[in-house]
Amino acid sequence: MTPAPVIIAVDGRSGAGKTILAVELAARLRMHHKVSLFHLEDIYPGWNGLAAGIERYVTTVLAPLHNGDAAEWVSWDWEKHYDGRSHVTLPAEIVIVEGVGAAASAARPMLDAVVWVDAPDDERKHRALARDGSSYEQFWDSWASQEDEWLETDDVLEHLDVRVRNRADGNAPEDVLQALNYLPSLSPVLAPELSARRGLSLNYERHEGVLPDPAALFSGLYGDSPRAVWLDSSNASGNSTAPGADRRRFSIMADDSGTYGQWARHAGGVTTITAGQASVAAEGLFFRWLDSVWGRRTLKGPDGYECGFTLGWLGYLGYELKRETGGSNVRSHTPDAQLIFAGRAVVLDHQSGHVWALTLDPDDGEWLARVRHAVGRSSGKPLPAPGTPPVPSFSSRDTEDDYKGKITDAQHQIAEGNTYEVCLTTTVSAKDPGLDPWETYLALRNRNPAPFASYLRFGELTVASTSPERFLRITSDGGMRAEPIKGTRARANDPVIDDALRRGLESSLKDRAENIMIVDLLRNDLSHFAVPGSVTVSRLCAVESYATVHQMVSTIDAQLRPGAPRAEAVAAAFPAGSMTGAPKVSTMDILDQLESGPRGIYSGAIGYFSLNAATDLAVVIRTLVMGPDGDAGRMLSLGVGGAITADSTPLDEYEEIRTKAFGVLSALGAEFPEG
Repeated sequence: MTPAPVIIAVDGRSGAGKTILAVELAARLRMHHKVSLFHLEDIYPGWNGLAAGIERYVTTVLAPLHNGDAAEWVSWDWEKHYDGRSHVTLPAEIVIVEGVGAAASAARPMLDAVVWVDAPDDERKHRALARDGSSYEQFWDSWASQEDEWLETDDVLEHLDVRVRNRADGNAPEDVLQALNYLPSLSPVLAPELSARRGLSLNYERHEGVLPDPAALFSGLYGDSPRAVWLDSSNASGNSTAPGADRRRFSIMADDSGTYGQWARHAGGVTTITAGQASVAAEGLFFRWLDSVWGRRTLKGPDGYECGFTLGWLGYLGYELKRETGGSNVRSHTPDAQLIFAGRAVVLDHQSGHVWALTLDPDDGEWLARVRHAVGRSSGKPLPAPGTPPVPSFSSRDTEDDYKGKITDAQHQIAEGNTYEVCLTTTVSAKDPGLDPWETYLALRNRNPAPFASYLRFGELTVASTSPERFLRITSDGGMRAEPIKGTRARANDPVIDDALRRGLESSLKDRAENIMIVDLLRNDLSHFAVPGSVTVSRLCAVESYATVHQMVSTIDAQLRPGAPRAEAVAAAFPAGSMTGAPKVSTMDILDQLESGPRGIYSGAIGYFSLNAATDLAVVIRTLVMGPDGDAGRMLSLGVGGAITADSTPLDEYEEIRTKAFGVLSALGAEFPEG
């Protein structure tokens, strides 16, 4: 008897493409493993024998293979319509069983992975008849009825590991192999496949000359991509040696296309990863999953390339992931996290003027040519100004009196000693009057350019951010930096008044106290995974000016301990202390009581997790979320908030959230709701 094999079932209805997929998958796995392949169609006892065939397969094939024994079984003679010859299927390191019923309930306890293959009904019939000829046509309906009967009594669709929407274009086997790597039950045996992926090198082209218009370049390359991310340093111009200049040097744009492209979506405690046509669901904590796919220093950038991103994951983490970092479990209206894995991307260096096209695929010449063409077309040619869009009418989750009342409640919690500072937020929202998400973002970035602006498109969900605040950066060599913002004043058109507003913020004892409390909180957050003694504050309560506001910013630096898990270091600081208050955990509980609903994406983080183990994340503020409303329409939502301390006055705090909302609302021609 040999050791028990890893058994993968490839199931689905007739004509979905299971057989070809299983054969191609076996061929790929045979590069590193011994693989046996069994087809259930060899054992079904006739055209009415689905149920009997499943029983035969489980008892005579699957059970012995599961025990590491050879399986002796009798095939069906389709010409004589009776039992045919005897066969033996030997166990191997990996066994693939394929056919309708391969993952039936009686089989599942003996399976390590279930792959379900889908295809539209009309395509399935066409494929099946093209494969098996006219002899199958007269039995198509009766066989389909047997499949219906089986699926009515067997909840196989509730026990899938990988789901494949098979387009029959030859890509499904590679997509399935990528998806299988995410299953804990298969990760040990698929270590060679995973190592091969981690051993990839970075291929690139560098373009010099006139820096292309970023918006035109993104539109040309990714305008039609269903999922795409643009991390947009939209205020890139300016003094490259000024404080914070590193935040606005690089812009990154990518989608999930290409050989290595993937998409991850976390909701309800399940991370669903889609690789092309295949999807796999991984139950468990998001940050634990993130640790399994990121944090290993494996891919360096080319000479002369100074951006921290060398391909990897990009997207957002929603605020409600706080359930994994000490907060309570609040359900969000949007997925808790969405990321794309970019196996190729374009990076703009606004300081040097270079454009870098990066790809993991050494045969990606066609895409590199597309980038060359797009860079040429976009150089010095900004997109035309959009037309006049309809103006949305926003309403607030809290009236002015309600919000001021909650400020008083927060101050009561402070007086009771339950917290020192409470970042109280609310949401303004509107029914979408017919805005174009892309043109809406262009209006936002034009009105309120920011170092951490971003445009994220995940199907029907669009995130348009003009955030000025860095949450956390970890460089590939372990340097950590947080740059919280606390303290805001509106800009004035009159230079004298504007300068007075700036100086007033600089000298405000209340704002400095708010900022220093968050600095202390973040020093503690970073210290959990920092080299002892390495946590320093290199800038305290400095004022930076943006298009619509002055902001008070501090900088905390630290050095990550060698070998420390980077995803856990991110989790230790999440969500950003500037969006919770201090102390963090108890204050998050207070906020859950005060606020009237989930924050969703707002107050979370947007950025990247790079293959060189670096990350750079922004706090999700000044951000418009455009998502489906559940009624075939779309809702617009904007989160706003401010820090409440014992010295806060309700009127001033309410005016501060109006100020923070102004940059986004004014770009839409909208006003802050009254009442």
